[in-house]
Amino acid sequence: MPRIAPDEGRTGYDLIGFDAGGDERRDDPSGVMSDLTLRTLADDATGITDVFVVSHGWMGDLPASKAQYDAWLTAMGSCGADLARAAQQRPGFKPHVVGIHWPSLPWGDESFGGGGSFAVPVDGPADPVAALVDDYASRIVDTPKAREALQRIVSAAVEDVDPDQLSPEVVQAYRELNWEADLGAAGATPAADRSGFDPQGIYESLKEDAPSFGLFGGGGVLGVLRTLSFWRMKDRARAFGEAAGSKLLAKMMQAAPRHLRFHLVGHSFGCIVMAATLGGPRGRGRVAQPVESLSLLQGALSLWSFCDDIPGVPGQRGYFRQVIADGRVRGPIVSTQSAFDTATGKWYPLGAGVARQVAFAAPGELPKYGAIGTHGVRGPGVTATDLSLVKPDRDYAFAPGGVYNLEGSEVICNGSGVSGAHSDICHPEVAHAVWQAALTTV
Repeated sequence: MPRIAPDEGRTGYDLIGFDAGGDERRDDPSGVMSDLTLRTLADDATGITDVFVVSHGWMGDLPASKAQYDAWLTAMGSCGADLARAAQQRPGFKPHVVGIHWPSLPWGDESFGGGGSFAVPVDGPADPVAALVDDYASRIVDTPKAREALQRIVSAAVEDVDPDQLSPEVVQAYRELNWEADLGAAGATPAADRSGFDPQGIYESLKEDAPSFGLFGGGGVLGVLRTLSFWRMKDRARAFGEAAGSKLLAKMMQAAPRHLRFHLVGHSFGCIVMAATLGGPRGRGRVAQPVESLSLLQGALSLWSFCDDIPGVPGQRGYFRQVIADGRVRGPIVSTQSAFDTATGKWYPLGAGVARQVAFAAPGELPKYGAIGTHGVRGPGVTATDLSLVKPDRDYAFAPGGVYNLEGSEVICNGSGVSGAHSDICHPEVAHAVWQAALTTV
């Protein structure tokens, strides 16, 4: 992976890529990118003081993640007042950015056009059914039984993409696929934040709220596949963060002969990557030193992830509870929310198998299944402060160790399709919040 050169209004950054097995890619002519990063951090002559580790969400390929990082770092570079404050607060302040690219396939069917037709496009695959089976097998689970179930589901969609209800055969195929994917409700990992899997109920919810989900009721028969794919990517994010992410952070912390300040920034499933990087294997690992800030932008992980005791599930702790309990973030934890984020507001609870309970709970109550990108960081043991996203000329006065939920619907509001405004984060207001979090501790 390359070292990206600075551009007008944007700092340069290291882009470290990993394959589906969590191993770093080694196809760059310059060598292994992490080696270059570690040598840079170990060299006193570079003058680096702060390291920002950034993780994308469901981007899929390298060009897409690079495009997001370019846009995000341009927004960071637009915050002149924050940069001036950093220079004043920490003379010699010099940040170094490390972007991570991990294998996170998108969960829509963008490659198959905008309609519900299965006609073969001129430049498309000769057999779109086989292509969809291959596609979702790579996203969810690739076993003979899973492929057989996928074949039945996709074939049913070819016959009728938008039936009144799923046939018993398709419901059974979905249940077999869910079983093969091992996405049951037991446990507390990010992928286990689910109720009993109800494909018929999910399908009916997609049809009832079709305008919120885009084309043919959120994918027609294939809409339920999207929820399974959504959940599989959550689990991949956890596994990647616990293994490759935590190892990379440890190596960077150990490489420098001096004290460097580390800041973690995640978007979407990248928030799981960053939390798992701090948590380590099964959330019980260790870090060489606390990081200075953790920013969770439109997080696609449970609102109960960091709490001591999940409401309604006695004795069940949030999977990333130790991040707060052990003081692994010396500065603030900051999260953003938006009412226009369809990915966390609609797809997340549907992926949890909630079906007709998308309305969550009574007014004013929090749902059993909901995402930080919609509801913030919540639960017993979490003392959170609710604020609104502010203009870059205003200060937040974040406190070290505090948790802050920033309502950003006035800013994070642009977007269409199945994800809504989920990726609309490249704004000065959002970047300002990340800067303010990073500059809280001295």
